[in-house]
Amino acid sequence: MKIMNVIVVYDRTRQQILMCLRRKDPYKGKLNFVGGKLETGESSEEAAYRELQEETGIRREQITLVHLMDMVYYTYDMKLEIFTGRLKEEVTVSGEENDLLWLDADENFEDMNRFAGEGNIAHIIEMIRDDIDNILK
Repeated sequence: MKIMNVIVVYDRTRQQILMCLRRKDPYKGKLNFVGGKLETGESSEEAAYRELQEETGIRREQITLVHLMDMVYYTYDMKLEIFTGRLKEEVTVSGEENDLLWLDADENFEDMNRFAGEGNIAHIIEMIRDDIDNILK
């Protein structure tokens, strides 16, 4: 089974969420979380931190990630691991693969004309909001 991850990054104040504007398919031109693929011999946590640094420049010591949940897509033989975290300090993000931008945490993430994931982005953010004080300490 192919294992992928997405990382929901909040700024220090939990008022903004980092998104990437996809430059290629799937979801070209839509906003999505950063993330990528688990490499052979890598743990899920290692993959999440590695992908986060590769795609944004955010280093492990600047954020603590929490493994929030997984979604399994049996027909695609894929598991999507969802991580989240809040930055410990102000960070300048930069990415070569996709454009990065901060969105207000109260954004309408249900707008599937703007956001990738067939509504999953809104669902994931709502799961975090439901227990944000415990999840993003």
